[in-house]
Amino acid sequence: MKSPIRLLVLLASCLPLWVFAGPVDINTADAETISSELNGIGLAKAKAIVEYREKYGPFKNPEDLSLVKGIGDRTVEINLANIRVAAVKKK
Repeated sequence: MKSPIRLLVLLASCLPLWVFAGPVDINTADAETISSELNGIGLAKAKAIVEYREKYGPFKNPEDLSLVKGIGDRTVEINLANIRVAAVKKK
């Protein structure tokens, strides 16, 4: 009877590792949202994304995210389905 309980405990302890990301617009989201919704993007990288966006303007496509220092093509590839790039209205 202990074996099924051990398996259940093991599975329960792995649940935090199974993170489900959601779609996020990298042109409008704040750093906290970006870091919580994209896999492999911590708060420091998310802040770099926001700073890049503020300095150079909105991203034109999801692949532009790799222009941010510290974000490689693989990270973009992993998150491609969850990256949104809405056109930003000019003020």
